[in-house]
Amino acid sequence: PSGSGKELVARAIHDHSRRAKGGAFVPVNCAAVPASLQESAFFGHERGAFTGAETRHIGHFEQANGGTIFLDEVAELSPELQASLLRVLQEKTVQRLGSTETVKLDVRVVAASHKQLDHEVSEGRFRQDLYYRLAVYEVEVPPLRERPEDIQLLARHFLDQITHEAGRAPLEFSARASDALARYSWPGNV
Repeated sequence: PSGSGKELVARAIHDHSRRAKGGAFVPVNCAAVPASLQESAFFGHERGAFTGAETRHIGHFEQANGGTIFLDEVAELSPELQASLLRVLQEKTVQRLGSTETVKLDVRVVAASHKQLDHEVSEGRFRQDLYYRLAVYEVEVPPLRERPEDIQLLARHFLDQITHEAGRAPLEFSARASDALARYSWPGNV
């Protein structure tokens, strides 16, 4: 679910791997990239590839080369980009718009969605072949209400962060405040 910490899990996977030394962690909110700009954003473009392309643009996949790309809300990708993404995953190369050159890729792809992708496949909204390429290892990140042991840890983290930024002495939660945090249903997660 949204707010459950999917990006933190993806970043931890990257940070605790050999890829952290040689490559970047590139998070991409797929839902925020307009369909008309998806191919350029993900795969890049050369100068003059289309009206307004005044300079070369390195896409997200090339930026993540040697590292990890995190595709958040992957179910929101257009059908056309789903097909292009499948080809990139199969061929391990990318070609910028307006270029004949292919760039070899060595990138870990971590994808997430608040939607059940297997359901999206059965409804015809997500490519089955792409789903199987992405679903090699599935990691479920449950909502915060199903992880009550994390509530106090998160609350302590944010309280420490706020007091540090404000230049104040460390504070503690009262027993009443801790109890209220534990009883809350956390509908929006973190």
